Amino acid sequence: MHPAPDISSEIRFRTARSSGKGGQNVNKVETMVEGIFDIGASMLLSEQDKQLLFSQLAHRITKSGLLQVRSRAARTQLANKEAVSDRMNALVRQALQPRKVRRASRPTAASREKRIQQKKQLSEKKQGRRKHWDG
Repeated sequence: MHPAPDISSEIRFRTARSSGKGGQNVNKVETMVEGIFDIGASMLLSEQDKQLLFSQLAHRITKSGLLQVRSRAARTQLANKEAVSDRMNALVRQALQPRKVRRASRPTAASREKRIQQKKQLSEKKQGRRKHWDG
């Protein structure tokens, strides 16, 4: 499988005023950045990659097929833009990484034997707690 492409060139950014750090700056500068990536319209991804993204990131994608990420942690718009871009690329990279197939394994003979011995010990312990009486 090929490495995930850098989608930074296809991310649209939208800004808004942010809450949080920045003092009076918060009231006048739009530092909160929202990144929007239209997966369906991407020229960097193959159809197979798009389908994989839709299934892997379903909880993060809007009904119209947009992946949205917001950042308002930093005090500057530029830093928040970089944070959004990095986060989106990380999400795409992670979603496109092939998953390891889990193969069912069976317990070893030694572990089965150990389990049976533990059950016998517990049974004997409980047997010893019973009241013994001659009816």
